[in-house]
Amino acid sequence: MNAGDEACAPGDSAVLRKAVILARGLGKRMREWDAETVLNSDQSALADAGIKALLPVGRPFLDHVLSALADAGYEQVCLVIGPEHRAVREYYTVTTPPRRIRVSFAIQARPLGTADAVLAAEEFVADREFLVMNSDNYCPPSVLLALRTLGEPGAVLFEREALIRKGNIPEGRVKSYAICRIDSDDYLEDIIEKPDEATLRSWGKDAFISMNIWRFTSAIFEACRRVPLSPREELELPVAVREAIRTRRMRFRVLRCYEGVLDLSRRADIAAVTEKLRGIQADP
Repeated sequence: MNAGDEACAPGDSAVLRKAVILARGLGKRMREWDAETVLNSDQSALADAGIKALLPVGRPFLDHVLSALADAGYEQVCLVIGPEHRAVREYYTVTTPPRRIRVSFAIQARPLGTADAVLAAEEFVADREFLVMNSDNYCPPSVLLALRTLGEPGAVLFEREALIRKGNIPEGRVKSYAICRIDSDDYLEDIIEKPDEATLRSWGKDAFISMNIWRFTSAIFEACRRVPLSPREELELPVAVREAIRTRRMRFRVLRCYEGVLDLSRRADIAAVTEKLRGIQADP
């Protein structure tokens, strides 16, 4: 099934209403100095602070992400942030509250990784199925709609060449993303976070890429609680998914996507993301 295909009617009870956006990161790569990248004063201040969500790319980048979710029909979103992210909370509760989607917040006390960030949103989810995505990635509303109407747990996985050709992500960066195997019934068979060169070679260029866009049930929380610390000293969501498949026999339907994703993780990304979002109206 390709992202964008309709999987169930819009009124179906299985259609998602809630989304969780992982916005807790420290923005280490964004804070790294890049002598070749010229930023305006507002961009420079936010990049220095590592606050990617509010970086102006016409409008704050997260406005575009929230607008895409609203376009796809999501009604509620939980931003997982750190206790130090007061600027993000202030912006979305006081300065510019979204008009089309209701925003709440969950606090991840320490930046312990994406699996731990998902656990921070457990109260918000309240045993409903929900979408998870990163705050520094923008993908088209059609992709988010496809997952919203899928009717079962699943993931949007991206063709490697499409990410390079249609987004702003260079090939070297794509190599660091989680790679996935899909079985003959279009379910996720395996996922490996931060694959090494040997794994990349053995899985081949046809392996699809995870950009951390998932549809989960509340069963994922137990898998997240069981994740060991990675060599990077993080609790990583792809590892939780792998554990859920292998030991809990959870199944994740795959939507293959041939669209690009905009990634705002480094200063050098800002100009390209700004250009690609030009003309796209952000109205969250």
